Parts: sequence; C-alpha cells; structure tokens
Amino acid sequence: MIQSKITLLMGHYGSGKTNLAVNYAVRLKTEARKVFIADLDMVNPFFRTTDSTALFTRLDIELIASPFANSNLEACVLPGEVMAIFDNPSAYSVIDVGGDNAGAFAIGQFAQQIIAQGAEVLLVYNYYRPLSRTAVSVRRMKEEIESASHVRFTGLVNNSNIGAETTAEDVLRSVPYAGEAAELCALPLSMTSARTDLLPGLTGKIPDLFGLNIIEVDKWRI
Repeated sequence: MIQSKITLLMGHYGSGKTNLAVNYAVRLKTEARKVFIADLDMVNPFFRTTDSTALFTRLDIELIASPFANSNLEACVLPGEVMAIFDNPSAYSVIDVGGDNAGAFAIGQFAQQIIAQGAEVLLVYNYYRPLSRTAVSVRRMKEEIESASHVRFTGLVNNSNIGAETTAEDVLRSVPYAGEAAELCALPLSMTSARTDLLPGLTGKIPDLFGLNIIEVDKWRI
C-alpha cells in the first residue's frame, strides 16, 4: 500500500478524512516500523484523530497533535513536533489537515518540505455531502485548498458514504461521479474507500478499494 513516506489528507468538513487518516495509519503500521499520525485540523474541534489516542498507543503509532486538543480550550496552535515528520528518514507519516481552504493555511508553512519529499497529497471528498455534490464543486474545493496551502494535490479519494446507513449500492452509485471529478480535476482517483463489511459486495467492481473500520476504539480488531 505504501506510496510515499508522507501522506496528507485534506478535504471539507464531513468528508470523513479523519476516519480515513486513522485507518490509513493503522494500515501503514502493518508495513512500516515507525509511523507518525499528525492532527493538524485547525478547523474542526469535535472529531479529531486524538480521539483514537488509546488505539495509537496500543499499536505504537506516534501521535502529533496540538497541546490543546481534546481540552476545553480550542486554539489554533501547531505542535512543534511536526518537524519530526520531515526529519526522520525512516518514518512514514499521515497528516490530517482540515477542514477546507481555511484549514489548509496551517500546512502552508511546510509547503517546501512537503514538495521536496514528494509527499502524496490526497483530496478526500464525499459525494453525499452538499459541498462536494458535483464534480465542479470538487474542482473548486481543490483549487481553493491548493491556493491556501501552496501544495498541489496528487490524487483524489472517493470517500462517499452516508454514515452507518451506507450500503454497497451507495458506494457503487458514486463511482461514475468519481470518474468525472477525477477527469475534471486532472488527477488520478487514488482510492475508493468503504466500510470493511461492504467490501465483499464491491470487490471486482471498483478498483483500488480501501477498507475502513469505523472509529470505535474499544471494538477495533487488528
């Protein structure tokens, strides 16, 4: 699965990128000895990678997050440990950047390092969310985030779902739209994600499937 030493996941609020980031880091840990996950979501304080701290501790995944994460104080402060992502040549890293072009400003100061290290920069979108309902809106989101972050996307992630009610048919319904968005954005569709229990009904019908567990730390099975 490993494509790059550094993978950034960016997208609008409600795209599901945080759940994807956690799953991606867990999958990376099966292939790499040292894995970082960085929570740089300066926009959404309600659903964060830090919610899975116990899971990361158990799997020996190093979490980098604001010192104010999961506290009563929400401050837009970047953790100083972020530089470890770029300074450790043996580590693999997943960076959760939120939640739109405003949140992408947080990553702009690291643009040169991201570009120099050939990071994979993925735009995560959900067909069933209002802000990414059309291919044109996905391209608009792409352009706004690129302008704010000074980093170019390298691929798209079709993370189309309607939460716990999602069926295999819902995922399949998003496939033509995903192709249209990829063509309009002039980017490859790097993966389509779906809950692991839906994979039997999707395998062979959608390329580059990525199975997701829902973040319920006490129930997670590795």
